[in-house]
Amino acid sequence: MAFLRNLEPEPVGKFAITAMSAMTRDPGDPHRYNPDMPEARIPQRVVSLQPSVTVTLRDLGLLDRVAACTKYCLDVCPELKNRGCNIVEDSWSAKAEEILSARPDLVIASVPYRVESLAEIMKCGVSCLCLSPKCLADVYQDMLHIARLMGEELGGQALVERMQEEIASVRQKANAEDKPLVYCEEWGKPLILSQEWVAELVEAAGGRFFGEPGKRITDEEVVAADPDVIVAAWCGAGDRVPLEKIVARRGWDRTKAARSGRVYCINDEFLNTPASTLIPGLHALAAAVHPERVAVGKGLRRIAGVSVKSRA
Repeated sequence: MAFLRNLEPEPVGKFAITAMSAMTRDPGDPHRYNPDMPEARIPQRVVSLQPSVTVTLRDLGLLDRVAACTKYCLDVCPELKNRGCNIVEDSWSAKAEEILSARPDLVIASVPYRVESLAEIMKCGVSCLCLSPKCLADVYQDMLHIARLMGEELGGQALVERMQEEIASVRQKANAEDKPLVYCEEWGKPLILSQEWVAELVEAAGGRFFGEPGKRITDEEVVAADPDVIVAAWCGAGDRVPLEKIVARRGWDRTKAARSGRVYCINDEFLNTPASTLIPGLHALAAAVHPERVAVGKGLRRIAGVSVKSRA
């Protein structure tokens, strides 16, 4: 509960918000959701432009308010497939006419964006909340912000608390003096390191994150660093990263990770979707970083030719 006890409201300027008539402010706290907001002013038809938003709405028990979402949202929330939900482009490729066809009273978007897609979202003239998380604290804040806006603040607090408790539990189990160096990438051409929240999860899993989160890097820099563990989680690739090919093509067969067979793919949604989906990603990282201490869970695939123990 440390985060919840010490939580300071984020400045509204952090978010790109227009026409936020759907949110009423408590005069005693200009950043806090007002529990006395009339029911009619709580959003009932939401367009979700990223899976992280849809996952949070699902966790809050609010999928019945999702009027439209992206095809990627259906991958992480398949229960939406038979609900007649409109399918729209995501925050990267948003189109105003698609959003408006769902007759929303709120649009919620999250990274990544383009200037063109933001212009399309703003063109709609609909209340919108555009999020841009960098670290785990941001992820928690965004989940709470969505919950408050939807009239479910207590549910949001409970959701954040569960995530924090699970991360603390994994940190305790994975704790060891040995801290393997972990190279973790979210894109393969060009090479882009995973985001800051992944670096925090690597640390919680008992490892050391190599490099500066979110930055480009070269094949040669990875070879020079000689990581103990290599993890690939490419945006939009699911679990289909060709581990054997990238190791051979990049000359990474010389690294400690490749020589020991500690090269892994983790499902895209478990590391690149800043919501509760990060928890199975954390478990997968812990199994990759300390296989002697943590059994393999779902979403983790090891380079071919190496046997690993699995959960019973």
